[in-house]
Parts: sequence; C-alpha cells; structure tokens
Amino acid sequence: MNGIFHEAGFWFAVSFVLFFVFFGRKLWAPITAILDSRAARIREELDEAARLRREAEQMLEDATREREQALVEARTVVEQSRKHAADAAEKARAEAEEAVKRHEQMARDRIAAVEREAVKEVRQAAIDVAVEASRSVISQSLDAQKAETLVDQAIENLPAALARQAA
Repeated sequence: MNGIFHEAGFWFAVSFVLFFVFFGRKLWAPITAILDSRAARIREELDEAARLRREAEQMLEDATREREQALVEARTVVEQSRKHAADAAEKARAEAEEAVKRHEQMARDRIAAVEREAVKEVRQAAIDVAVEASRSVISQSLDAQKAETLVDQAIENLPAALARQAA
C-alpha cells in the first residue's frame, strides 16, 4: 500500500491546508493589513508623483513662456540697438558732411580773401608805378610855370570832383 498517504508531498499539502484553515484567519488579517497599508502607501506615492509631474509640467510651461518672452525682449533690444546704431551712423555722416562743407567754405573764404589782397597789392603796385611814371614824365615835360597852373586848376576843380565822388 504505497498509496498517496505514504508520500511526503501529500502530507505536506495536507499540513499546509490545515495550517491555513486553523491559522488563516489570524494570519489573513495582519497580511491583508500589511498589503493594504503598502497599497495605500504606493497609491500615495503615485498621487505624489502625479502631483510632482503636474508641477513639473507647469514649471516647464512657465519656463517656456518666460524663454519666449525673453527672446521677444532680446529681439526688441537688438532691433532698437540696430536702429540706434543706424541713427548714430546717419547723424555722424551728416555731421561729417556738415564739417566738410564748413571747411570747404572756410577754404573758399580764405582763397577769396587772398585773391582780394593780391588784387589790392597789384592795384597798389600799379598805382605806385603809374605815379612814379607820371612824376617822371611830368618832371621831364613840365616846367615850374605850367606846374603851378595845373595845381591851381586842380584846386579849383576839387569841389566839383568831390561832389561827383559823393554822388
């Protein structure tokens, strides 16, 4: 009779079943309590993880929005800087052109002044030469009597000449 009752596996199974029948209720409550508390802790951790994920997504959205705003501000600053630089360059160019015009006008004025002075000097030299030539010619061709007559005549004509010059 080597049946089922002589095998160790059978008695092991029977003892296992009897163990759970007698002690199952006493063990079941603490085991389920442990498992329930672990399930609650896992549920809390999952809830916390979901909350953290929502916070992280919100922070990512905020950071993305702030980055976009910073990019817009940076573009605005760059555009303003370019405009300011262009305005400054235009102003500098206009000032340089104005300075060139002023220097050119000053040079023209100096040239005109030098020309007037040169004309004045040439006229004076021509007058000096004419006076010297006249003296020379008059002294050679006039005697004292004729010179005195000419001087008297010039003195008489002096008021009429001054009146013509004043008019």
